[in-house]
Amino acid sequence: MAVSDPIADFLTRIRNGGRAKRRFVDVGWSKIKETMAEILKQQGFIESYLTKHDTTHRGTIRIFLKYDTNRIPVIRDLRRISKPGLRRYVTYRDIPYFYGGLGLSIVSTSQGLLPGGEATRRKIGGELLCLVW
Repeated sequence: MAVSDPIADFLTRIRNGGRAKRRFVDVGWSKIKETMAEILKQQGFIESYLTKHDTTHRGTIRIFLKYDTNRIPVIRDLRRISKPGLRRYVTYRDIPYFYGGLGLSIVSTSQGLLPGGEATRRKIGGELLCLVW
């Protein structure tokens, strides 16, 4: 079955996997999902990820979830902001800064996907894809 919003599906699989205390989750591969997984890894929200390409256009990303010492997921929640039916664009001044900088916003800019803090430093706005905390 075709997914109408693959980014929301990506975030939902991570959210559900963390709540079910899974070691890893598998999602379909796309370039944007791989970049989002790289940002989550760099910011310390996931342990790592592996990509497996079946062909040049198909594949799987295995995301290894991160937990603290009491087996509580590091990712408390994820929220999709810009949706296919209602896109949300922000200037660099309007990129959310929340939970004292412990939260992460992912922005799609003209220079690719960037964490919110990096987009603010470069003074680049764009489409606010999601919030992670």
